[in-house]
Amino acid sequence: MIPVPQLNDAANERNSPMSLALNKPKLDNLTGDIWKSAERLRGKFKSYEYQGVILPIIVIRRLECVLIKWREEKAAEVRGKRPNITDEELTKLVKGLETNTAPFSNKTDLTLQKVYEEDHTLLEDNFRAYINGFSKNVDDIVEHFNYRATIGQMVKNNRLAPILNQYKDLELGPDKLSPLEMGYVYEELLRRFSEQSGEEAGEHFTPREVIRLMVELLEIQVPERHISIYDPACGTGGMLSVAKEHLLDRAETTEQRANVEKFVTVHGQELSPTNYAICQADLLIKNDRQAKVFLGNSLIPHEAHSKEPGDQLPEAKFSFDFMLSNPPFGVTWGGKDGYENEAKKLQKTRYKAGMPRSNDGALLFLQTMLAKMKEPAKGGSRIAIIFNGSPLSNGDCGSGESEIRRWILENDWLDAIVMLPDQLFYNTGIFTYIWLLRNEKPASHQGRVMLIDARQQFEKEPKSFGNKRNRMVESHRAWVESRYRNGWEPGFADENMKIFRREDFAFHKVSVVFWQFDANDQPAFITETYEKAFSAASLKKEMEFYESDLTFNLRLKFGQTEKNVTFALGPKDNIKSRYEKFFADKPEILAVEWTHRHYVKDDEYIPFGEDIEEFLVREIARPIIRWQDSPQLGYEILPNRYFYRYQPPTPAKELLAEFWKLEKEAEKLLAGLAQ
Repeated sequence: MIPVPQLNDAANERNSPMSLALNKPKLDNLTGDIWKSAERLRGKFKSYEYQGVILPIIVIRRLECVLIKWREEKAAEVRGKRPNITDEELTKLVKGLETNTAPFSNKTDLTLQKVYEEDHTLLEDNFRAYINGFSKNVDDIVEHFNYRATIGQMVKNNRLAPILNQYKDLELGPDKLSPLEMGYVYEELLRRFSEQSGEEAGEHFTPREVIRLMVELLEIQVPERHISIYDPACGTGGMLSVAKEHLLDRAETTEQRANVEKFVTVHGQELSPTNYAICQADLLIKNDRQAKVFLGNSLIPHEAHSKEPGDQLPEAKFSFDFMLSNPPFGVTWGGKDGYENEAKKLQKTRYKAGMPRSNDGALLFLQTMLAKMKEPAKGGSRIAIIFNGSPLSNGDCGSGESEIRRWILENDWLDAIVMLPDQLFYNTGIFTYIWLLRNEKPASHQGRVMLIDARQQFEKEPKSFGNKRNRMVESHRAWVESRYRNGWEPGFADENMKIFRREDFAFHKVSVVFWQFDANDQPAFITETYEKAFSAASLKKEMEFYESDLTFNLRLKFGQTEKNVTFALGPKDNIKSRYEKFFADKPEILAVEWTHRHYVKDDEYIPFGEDIEEFLVREIARPIIRWQDSPQLGYEILPNRYFYRYQPPTPAKELLAEFWKLEKEAEKLLAGLAQ
């Protein structure tokens, strides 16, 4: 039997079953053994099909463990009240209670073990009967796994019996594996499956310590009234689960824990049927009947008859107290393979600020969350969302990204940005950022944005998990939280925390035309083809612009004769009379080259609030022909610039020593190969 991991109390950061500290080596052993069973499918299934075989049986077994324990406890309860009841009567009564009162049920008396141990000629029939015997809420999960079709494939490839044998005794109930532990196992398996099948790089599963940090930065309190939590890209439900577990962890009394269960409702939407099914199973096991999680694309309108379900929690009907999410990075939403046309139906409402480029829809998720904020008069809303670096600065003035940033900053919703360490996520090693937004800023936060550089707040994982080589433990999260909470106070100083005015992120883009000079600081000239119509009117416009000598080299045709001539103009010349005299014979103009002063067209990016003219004179230091007097306004956030620290280059002596060391190692390797 696969060993079942337990919490390592000695390693716990907090003395709580909801703690983030897990006995990862044991969990990894469990995950590794499950993964081995997936690898046994090689040759019979494609790599992208592995998760369709393995994940559903894990979910079914975990549900089965819950149901078996429920039956045992209910039977003991009934026998305690009716000690003389017969076994047959007890079984019948418990089955009736299960159908009518349990969170989910199965009308058969089968289990995975019974299915496996009975006649193997009936294995498929019995297994299908068992699957079909579940209540409607479990059947919905099975359907979204598309598991009935997979059963046929397992039978065809002689894998049904080995799979049932592997998982029929595995202890996966919540009494053996907490929701937090099971979430870790699910997402580690999903990570491995996605790597195996080469799925989109944007599918980044969120480490639990990062989710906990987000929840703590949102400052969600143990409620005394109803509060709602929402995730528009909820995956397997990790964000929602950890948020609620955090509140249960903080509850100090039985009454407070009851308030969490009573008053906290979680809402989510997920595009992947597999992730949706896992999330729904987790909610069933927790018996969280208030949770509302839907399958579909949260970025497009929901239309009842559409093949792709859309947002079933529209802002016209739903708003939320707290929102948190880790939307996919860099995932295409436009083009022929995207849903651009559907998303644009919300262009005048939800996405009125602008729409990002079609190859990265991350900012669409943020706009979706902002659209669902409660009015400040009703308490307002707070948001925590994970981004990569693109939403910070992608897009020039007037682009969708810049306009979205402008909209957010000018409405004073952005509260803080936390720069996280790299190699923190399973499927990517890049730096990531937590954006914190709210529409009910306290007075000390208004008009300001805090940036926290937490890139060094990590320790190495004892063992890497894909690209995840770093982790944030309790002390690192506490470090971030203290700066966020205390950094607004006057006099607080920390080189890793800075506060900016929202205007500090604004800039003007100004188009400038100025004269070019040569190496001797003399006016530079250029010769090029004259593309315009060669007329007195055109020449007049050129002189008005250049106000200097102009030389034209022309190839003219007089009847059957061609001739090269030079036509020179000065600023004081009467252009019209000179032109008419020069071309009195009306030759045919075959080609024209001209020599004129060289000028440069450039865009200057000027910090908001600076005098534009003074900036141009100072920075260009050349005679300016003209500049755009109605400049564009853009916004960008550049954390790396604000926290830049000079790192002196490695001394040449050290580099040379390293070079010789590597060369000697290479010589040894080559010598070994030659033997």
